[in-house]
Amino acid sequence: MSADLQVRPPGRTVSPASPRRRSRVAPPWWFVLPALLLFAFVVLVPSARGIYYAFTDWDGLDPDFALIGLRNFTDMLDDGDALQAVWHTLVIAVAITVIQNGIGLLLALGVNSMIKTRNFLRVLLFAPAVITPIVTAYLWRNLLGPDGAVNSLLGMVGLGSWRQDWLGDPDLALWMVVLVVVWQFAGYSMVIFLAGLQSIPREIYEAAAIDGTGAVRRFWSIVRPLLAPAITINLMLSIIGGIKLFDQVYALTGGGPGHATDTISTLIYKDAFTLGEFGYSIALAVVLTVIVSIVSAGQFVVLNRNEKAAS
Repeated sequence: MSADLQVRPPGRTVSPASPRRRSRVAPPWWFVLPALLLFAFVVLVPSARGIYYAFTDWDGLDPDFALIGLRNFTDMLDDGDALQAVWHTLVIAVAITVIQNGIGLLLALGVNSMIKTRNFLRVLLFAPAVITPIVTAYLWRNLLGPDGAVNSLLGMVGLGSWRQDWLGDPDLALWMVVLVVVWQFAGYSMVIFLAGLQSIPREIYEAAAIDGTGAVRRFWSIVRPLLAPAITINLMLSIIGGIKLFDQVYALTGGGPGHATDTISTLIYKDAFTLGEFGYSIALAVVLTVIVSIVSAGQFVVLNRNEKAAS
């Protein structure tokens, strides 16, 4: 036996992957303490104070205010503008989710084909998503105005009878908001769907083609289940973004005409900074937070269950 051969006593062997070794190299938990403190200062403390003010009659300026209990929340049930804003919020969120993702999926299927201009089309269709929403809203506000480019174009092609006050008609204004949001973010949904489509192995398509599967059956039975993660992400982003929508609505219509396009977000802004009812507006914000949380959690549970079933 070689002289430099060392024999380790039994019971003293320590594997590199042993719990003892991992405990020595694990980073201390207090490394996350600065981030937790910052999160508490920026998010948790303001949120807690906001919930507190929702039970007061604070006007936003006067340091003296009184606790009024649930009065702000009960007043919402008798406030026609608030109930209408909740309805508009839900209509916009559902419409954006359905239309935006439907168009995004069709665009993704189109640019995922072997057409020569697919790379150019991907850039072109995604470009609106990188524009600031407020800029997009003001652009479309000019296009849809009474003397805007849309009405001018309709007159030029002999469709003058179709000219409308697109943003001034209570029956059209809400759908014009949906149109603008879908125009801007359909390309964003397209990119997410496209990433899901490109992750599907080409051999699956080839096997389906050999079996004689048609395009519709191939999409429904093969592509759709494999796109479940992308569908989940897109639906979550769309529904949450639609419920919280503010910039486009306020820039396009200001919640008008009248209250025809008011959402919870625009009503929060008006009650706080126009009427000075900060306590009531914060109560509306709490309701909005609860709606977003419930819808997001329910949607996530359902989509996650469907995603697991598809896989």
